Amino acid sequence: MSGNERITQELCGESELKEGEMREFDVQGQTILLVKSNGVFTAVGGKCTHYGAPLSKGVLSGNRVRCPWHGACFNIETGDIEEYPGLDSLPCFEVTIQNGKVLLTASRKALDNAKRVKEMSRHNNGDRTNIVLIGSGPAALVCAETLRQEGYKGRIVMVTSEKHLPYDRTKLSKAMNAKATDIYLRPEDFFSSYDIEVWTEKEVVSVNTDEGKVKFRDNSTLHYSQLLIATGSRPRELTCPGSGLKNVFLLRSPGDANAISEAAIGKNVVIMGTSFIGMEVAAFLSDKASSVSVIGRSEFPFQAVLGPQIGEVAMKLLQEKGVSFYSRTDTREIRGENGQVTEVVLRNGSKLPADVVVAGIGVTPASNFLKGSRIAVDTRGAIFVDQFMRSSVPDVFAAGDVVSFPLSIMEGHRVNIGHWQMAHSHGRIAALNMLHKQVPINSVPFFWTSLLGKSIRYTGYGEGYTSIELKGNLEELKFLAFYIKDEYVVAVSSMNYDPIVAQVAEVMLSGRRITKKEVLAEDFLSLITK
Repeated sequence: MSGNERITQELCGESELKEGEMREFDVQGQTILLVKSNGVFTAVGGKCTHYGAPLSKGVLSGNRVRCPWHGACFNIETGDIEEYPGLDSLPCFEVTIQNGKVLLTASRKALDNAKRVKEMSRHNNGDRTNIVLIGSGPAALVCAETLRQEGYKGRIVMVTSEKHLPYDRTKLSKAMNAKATDIYLRPEDFFSSYDIEVWTEKEVVSVNTDEGKVKFRDNSTLHYSQLLIATGSRPRELTCPGSGLKNVFLLRSPGDANAISEAAIGKNVVIMGTSFIGMEVAAFLSDKASSVSVIGRSEFPFQAVLGPQIGEVAMKLLQEKGVSFYSRTDTREIRGENGQVTEVVLRNGSKLPADVVVAGIGVTPASNFLKGSRIAVDTRGAIFVDQFMRSSVPDVFAAGDVVSFPLSIMEGHRVNIGHWQMAHSHGRIAALNMLHKQVPINSVPFFWTSLLGKSIRYTGYGEGYTSIELKGNLEELKFLAFYIKDEYVVAVSSMNYDPIVAQVAEVMLSGRRITKKEVLAEDFLSLITK
């Protein structure tokens, strides 16, 4: 059967789908999403290109569908990805109505591919411009791909101090034993196909914006016409005595994840910090290590972001797997013998046996190399950018965890957000504005964490919330939490309550504010998603 062969299949009767309804169909083994919007039927691939979530369980808003799991959005007419995470668009299929029946027509090739790479240009030797991207995370990768999708034909060079091609960093703490190549976001031949150069193990030590030049650790230099800084964040270093001992780890790269995973088997592991990274590491190692102990300054994990009640739920999930928690305390010292860690001493003098220590005590923007440059940063080192991802210096853009940017849903209040999804969005906006499209960032923060097969989803920006309204049942692990500030919802989190978080993200994007009064009403679900 050739890839060009056309296949036509009847899906349903024209009257079977209501206005605004989405339904999933199987066509020759491919999951198809059929949508009726404004009286028009359209069909696209039915699974999110990020992690394969069923889009029929998502949220339809205007001409796009939002994934129920992680918030990616796709145009229902073209299949194009319009919000992240993920890189690929959906296949799009021809729909016709004949004798009251809805028919889908597609090529075998289209049906065989659940993902679609948008058409991209290549380098033209006649174009002497050179865009340099520092970093190889999602911000840099989406920027490079967007430039090519928008027809840019100059040179694109992505430089990274790491030895790997761009990879899915969210998996480092969730699948610590994964091979680096198994979590690459694109295969090596993808970059050569579209003339995107990736220079690995090239550490940038300075940027000269007057000369348009980047300098590397090996003293080589690279000129740029336009520059994107997307270096992300780096883990905070431990400062307590003993932090230089063998088997005391920070988690930053696939090599770190693999080394921790290997060293922890059958051993005593101590995790410092109850951040999302620390908790995911604890969950992953809970059935592999001899013991797992978690040290945290707060009473519960995630407390500052998700609140004490949800933090307690997460803690209990892990305690049931044998993970021990030492709350409201800190590490005084890490002790060892023959250069190898043996125990961790807490502030009160208690000692925890430790063969492996993993520090997850927060991150800082990776911008040290900008010292002495004209690029403005805040007191933490986050690069100031405007809504177009432009820095204080012409032709220098920045994106991702390394920036302080104006958040549209907070009326332009400046934030530094370390979300995988937001870094993708920044990369796209930076690319569009490098090409002078004047498109502002208008993305609603969306993140998730996974513990022992249970996912917590979150959207909005809850910093400074004053109260939490809980719905559902915490003990049954089915709940919604609304974070309230000044009588309005500023964020929402959930477990086993899809697609509410995706629905709230759409409401926030529309500019409508959800009130505390609406949340407290008996029919709150219909009120907040109207």
